[in-house]
Amino acid sequence: MTTPTIIAVSGFSSGSGKTTVLCDLLRAFPGWEAIKITRGHYRSCGKDPEACCVSHLLSAEPVIRSGRAQTYAPGKDTGRYWDAGAANVHWLIVTTEQVERGIKLALNRVQGAGVFVEGTSFLKYLDTDFALMVTRSGGGKIKPSARQVLAKTQALYLFDDVGDDNPNTLARFKESSFADSGSVSALPIYTSRDLPKIIARIQAVHSAAPA
Repeated sequence: MTTPTIIAVSGFSSGSGKTTVLCDLLRAFPGWEAIKITRGHYRSCGKDPEACCVSHLLSAEPVIRSGRAQTYAPGKDTGRYWDAGAANVHWLIVTTEQVERGIKLALNRVQGAGVFVEGTSFLKYLDTDFALMVTRSGGGKIKPSARQVLAKTQALYLFDDVGDDNPNTLARFKESSFADSGSVSALPIYTSRDLPKIIARIQAVHSAAPA
């Protein structure tokens, strides 16, 4: 079986806009699949259990749900993947210790030419063909898992609350605390206006991959 082109869509923090960006990319790559990675733990996460807690789904082995029947839920991230045209969706539910094994098992299920993976910590264990890091243009905190994988990131995408096609998006980012970080400032920076450039870059990476 041909190895799929693997594109990572990661984020500096939760709520960075990475699901929206991934869906925009899915629309440009018909036939491609998507993987959603959710890390959980065997205790309450302290947030709304209906929104984020997956402790009851964890097992001794990584849990992978694939196909529309197991992963489609209106408004949820995996449901949005389907609505954006994903050929298949895989939801990986793991503990921190299961991430490495889990992502390898999930990738083994991919049948399409390419796959978009929404997650961050998995980059510690896997080399991808292209890794895009999404952040809010106004700055904020970089979670430790994102900081650890910046060296594997090829580009930064600025998501703006006002509308990420806002011409002031880049200016807002340059005024934030993120912009002074050496590992961040060295990365190419995109906004939604540059989406065609990102798509072209992924197409080039995919075309260059060995058959």
